[in-house]
Amino acid sequence: MGASAFVAHAQDAAPVSREITVLGNPILAEGDFYSTDPAPFVADGKLWILTGRDEAASDVNDFIMPEWQLLKTDDPASGKWTHYPAIIKPENVFSWAEKARAYAGQIVEGPKGPDGRKRYYFYAPVLEKNSDAEDRFAIGVAVAESPLGPWRDAHPSGPIISQKVPVANKIQNIDPTVLIDDDFRVYIYWGTFGQVRGMELARDMITPKGPQQTITGLTGFFEAPWIMKRKGTYYMLYAGNNAGPGSECTPAVYHACIAYGSAPSPMGPWTYRGVVLKPVSSTTSHPGAVEFGGQWYFAYHTADAKGGGHFRRSVALDKMAWDDSVTPARIRPVEPTRRPLPAPAPSRNIARAAWATSSNDPLPVQFWIKALNNGVVKEAPLPPDMWGSWSPNNPPSQWIEYRWDEPVTINASRIWFWNDQPAGSGVGVAPPAKWHLEYWSSAGKRGWKPVPNPSSYGTDPGTFQNVSFDRITTRCLRAVMEASTDGKTHAALAVQEWEVDAPAPAPVHIRSDGAPPQNCS
Repeated sequence: MGASAFVAHAQDAAPVSREITVLGNPILAEGDFYSTDPAPFVADGKLWILTGRDEAASDVNDFIMPEWQLLKTDDPASGKWTHYPAIIKPENVFSWAEKARAYAGQIVEGPKGPDGRKRYYFYAPVLEKNSDAEDRFAIGVAVAESPLGPWRDAHPSGPIISQKVPVANKIQNIDPTVLIDDDFRVYIYWGTFGQVRGMELARDMITPKGPQQTITGLTGFFEAPWIMKRKGTYYMLYAGNNAGPGSECTPAVYHACIAYGSAPSPMGPWTYRGVVLKPVSSTTSHPGAVEFGGQWYFAYHTADAKGGGHFRRSVALDKMAWDDSVTPARIRPVEPTRRPLPAPAPSRNIARAAWATSSNDPLPVQFWIKALNNGVVKEAPLPPDMWGSWSPNNPPSQWIEYRWDEPVTINASRIWFWNDQPAGSGVGVAPPAKWHLEYWSSAGKRGWKPVPNPSSYGTDPGTFQNVSFDRITTRCLRAVMEASTDGKTHAALAVQEWEVDAPAPAPVHIRSDGAPPQNCS
């Protein structure tokens, strides 16, 4: 991505911008600005994306989000964007709001003011400073004559939605999404943690007009609703989290897919219709969609920027297509794209070409088997960044296994253990008491055999433990681990990354999803 120096607008109070040219997704990829929770909209013939701004350190697992920013383009295919890194800070617009926690909001164009000028409304989830509510997240509304502001509180007396107003609720009031329907009927939806609400607003874009309603029918709803309308049908995109081995959404509970439902009217009844986007590289997923220039676009975020992570996310944009051969029209699955990446340097590690399995398959839903050989080690991993075995009754031994489609020749391996309890513990996740490698031998008496002449098997967590051995040729390799114990119970085990080395570097081959290789035998 190329970027010019920052350019100030003519007005002193106007936000600073920079012109950038991007080669693909994510839009901001250099790691100098992280962006999240995209909310695309069209204004003045341009495509805009409102985003949050992640600023967490690489070893911090928390949403550090002090402000919102904007992206603008005449044509997404051109790769030319204007980036406004700092548009709104919660405390600068809402006197009743705390600093930071600038979660997912949305900008919509409302009715013109009495002077005939355009009005844009910004629905923002912020923390209420002086509330005694169990959860202080609340939704405020700001207004401006331009997406660039200046923004002012459209309801200075406080939020329009909280656990106190307009009626008491017990949910976390974030992730607002707004639809302006025919005859300027206005509908707002919001929610998270499996709870979604909807309500009609008056033409002033602020005042509740209808009762707060619980939205049902959206299978696996977790958070991040996005409302839209096409050809008389209402569609709701959302982050889904109905996890499990057979889930079409996600196998791991920390991950999310983007699913959607449709309805014949704004408040339903809603019917689940399927998955639009499979899980991406960030644990959270957040959708937004809009039609621009006769083409629908789908916005989401990933962890694919330089230095990115689950709390350092970056917005991506791809085309979205419809299947009008069915009624209501179906949203075709979005195939995420990514900017061209340089070919990885030749490596001895051939684990990424393997299919992974384990003794505890299917895994507990907090872990993810594909994390074993995804080539990523994080400073502060979350459970889906690793294979793990935690259960209420952990067994004394577990194994993880790689299978290759064809025999491979190997002579070394290294493994990265993760723990939250010390060695010798019988609870939580601890380093193994000991471990070793076994390979499948097809010669002579077939079966699993220890690798020949291994070097020492280290068990320290938080760094790679290396082991070398005499050269072997096999299709299958196992790491067999004995669990830590206090003499009464056994701790669980976890591995963040497991590499397997060939004798010499070669081009890296990454296995694509598909049928697993045949059994080792």
